[in-house]
Amino acid sequence: MQDWEILIIKHGTRATRRSDVYMNYAFYGEQDDDFTVDYYLWVLRSGDQVIHVDTGYSALGAAKRGREVLIDPLEALSRIGLNAGDGHPLVVTHAHYDHIGNVGAFTASQVYIGRRELEFWTSDVATRPLFAHFGDQAEVADLLDAQRDGRVRPIDGNATIAPGVELIELGGHTPGQLVVRVRTTLGPVILAADAAHFQEELDRDMLFQSMTDLPQAYRALDWLRASDAAAIITGHDPCELDRFEPLTGALEGLAAIVAPLGSPAR
Repeated sequence: MQDWEILIIKHGTRATRRSDVYMNYAFYGEQDDDFTVDYYLWVLRSGDQVIHVDTGYSALGAAKRGREVLIDPLEALSRIGLNAGDGHPLVVTHAHYDHIGNVGAFTASQVYIGRRELEFWTSDVATRPLFAHFGDQAEVADLLDAQRDGRVRPIDGNATIAPGVELIELGGHTPGQLVVRVRTTLGPVILAADAAHFQEELDRDMLFQSMTDLPQAYRALDWLRASDAAAIITGHDPCELDRFEPLTGALEGLAAIVAPLGSPAR
């Protein structure tokens, strides 16, 4: 049985308000307050095998939307000995700007993405204002370049892409939103990406401000809560690094490794 380690890398952050994060926040009857949104990418490793999960936002994508860059995602990968051009597989959980901002640098990678996701972001609907803020047609063009190169592997439903790594299409946040179920020494761990942005979203059924399918977004949360996961890692919660073993060295303070607490971190 093959186990994987998961590296959680924080590359950006944003200070905002709760009312700017949760959909129809006034419906909850709660006082507004400050809120922090963090931005991550993930790396799966097992021996010499590496799988990238999402690529963070680009400097241009961050500047367009006033997001703070803590470290360039490609620089973060370089600091742990990885180069985007090395050809390791890349999973795109969904095609928002903060998850595909550097896809163009992964010039030799097989790219896994939900078929519905790619179809949606190449449709006429993708440029409508409520979607376009989170999308970026220049970055979608990088996905299309990979498709023309024969490197895109569309996912319908579920797919095992390596022993112990399963992609599961949940939808909701976006039409083809994927989560990644990973076999680890802790047990199965789910990278929820933006099927659940925050632990509070899971705990309290409070949906993020942007959803393409509200009923399915709730069903995605139900699916996550009913899963057999030893841990669910959300896409933007500031607590995620604190829940796992800090990564020492070049990414100290910006990364954690999903391993039993107290185990050696690299």
